[in-house]
Amino acid sequence: MTTELLRIEDLHAWYGESHILHGVNLSVKQGEVVTLLGRNGAGRTTTMRAIMGLTGTRKGSIKINGEESIKLAPHKIARLGVGYCPEERGIFASLTAEENLMLPPTIAEGGMGVDEIYSMFPNLKERAGSPGTRLSGGEQQMLAMARILRTGARLLLLDEISEGLAPVIVQKLGEMILTLKKRGYTIVLVEQNFRFAAPLADRFYVMEHGTIVKQFAQQQLAQNMGMLQEYLGV
Repeated sequence: MTTELLRIEDLHAWYGESHILHGVNLSVKQGEVVTLLGRNGAGRTTTMRAIMGLTGTRKGSIKINGEESIKLAPHKIARLGVGYCPEERGIFASLTAEENLMLPPTIAEGGMGVDEIYSMFPNLKERAGSPGTRLSGGEQQMLAMARILRTGARLLLLDEISEGLAPVIVQKLGEMILTLKKRGYTIVLVEQNFRFAAPLADRFYVMEHGTIVKQFAQQQLAQNMGMLQEYLGV
């Protein structure tokens, strides 16, 4: 049987007094690509942040590779082998591309070496000495992805990585996700770009008002298009 790498049960999360997640339940098996779909404000990004311990208050259960993490600090969650690529990318403007790449610590064995990363992202090798501010949006996104691959994380949380990027860059990111899947990485995607996410995912979860309202597998995508149009307007 395939190992369950992530299991979330009855997850509630708050920002201050705002109750955002209302009992989220989902699971991700090792080597899967799972996509969270939903309108803006549905709770998808908050789910990612809650997994990492970055919301104000969390209640429920989040097990990573069988270990309960709901009470752990973010840096300890990362050391369970989780890499988070936030929507805002978090590139340090005053550092070069390579300095940004080398900044995160190693959290587990098996992280990609710099040469391996540059082979996957040749643009970054060309821009290694360029300040973060000089990188294009696509190059910044590649750098944000490359940073977590170097750490040794095997569970990757990717939040809106295609947003605002040229189609040729989006296509390259899609190819990269498929390559990572072949290498055994487990990936959770939050995506507004349904056309980008649809062919990549093994399974889909649809969120609305801070809870999961539907889940289905890739082979059930066609029969669920009517429902997705209702929830997402795709």
